[in-house]
Amino acid sequence: MMLINGQPQEHVSALDRGLSYGDGLFETIRLVGTHAPLWERHMQRLLLGCERLRIPAPDPPRLWQEALQASKNLPHAVLRITLTRGIGERGYALPSVSKTTRIVAAFPAPLIPAGIYLQGIRMRLCAIRLADQPLLAGIKHLNRLEQVLACAEWSDPRIAEGLVCDQRGHVISAIAANLFAVIDGVIVTPSVDRCGIAGVARAALLDAFPACAVRDLPLAECLHASELFLSSSVRGILPVQAVGDTVYAPGPVTRAMQQCWRDLGFPMEQA
Repeated sequence: MMLINGQPQEHVSALDRGLSYGDGLFETIRLVGTHAPLWERHMQRLLLGCERLRIPAPDPPRLWQEALQASKNLPHAVLRITLTRGIGERGYALPSVSKTTRIVAAFPAPLIPAGIYLQGIRMRLCAIRLADQPLLAGIKHLNRLEQVLACAEWSDPRIAEGLVCDQRGHVISAIAANLFAVIDGVIVTPSVDRCGIAGVARAALLDAFPACAVRDLPLAECLHASELFLSSSVRGILPVQAVGDTVYAPGPVTRAMQQCWRDLGFPMEQA
């Protein structure tokens, strides 16, 4: 079900700035029944994004009521909340008065085979490099062209994700997930101060494992890690089986992170 500004419908104006300029934000939220274990973290990031982009902030309680309405009858749902600056005149200048467009849509959660969580996924190194823009780093703004082009680099169904670097050759993330590595016994996740998304699942893991280091991660160092795994608010904790010809095996840290995910209230699906 989809709600636009609280009403069941599926269409927005062709003059909406979200369509014209990618002028907006989104959050993708996993629901388990009528519970969203990471809701507060999603709202914190959404409000931060509104502040950065100078978009009028939504009312989180209203969003929650619309989330429940949109996801009704879905026992496991993925909710997408999209905010745009609304309809505006032609040109980049901000409208004198913004009337935010608010879209809340719910979809059935993907069913991920149990073997994926046990054995992991295969990845490839993407050719595209993420551009630096500290003002937009961390938040989920609507311009996802880098990710679209990264996904277009391969068609092999055996490869589930791509590893993406910045302009300096430092690993930032997967295309649609954050990345963690175990290097010399230390858990490391790349800094996303210049580009990339500060995932809410990543934030929950950083709180649960405070010894985790957040720093620049050169590609060569990443590829020599003893464990690699991804974090996603929708898919959970995914072990990395291989990046190209470099092979990994899920280890104790990966398993501990998966248990932490379960403890947050998320199931590990089986298909």
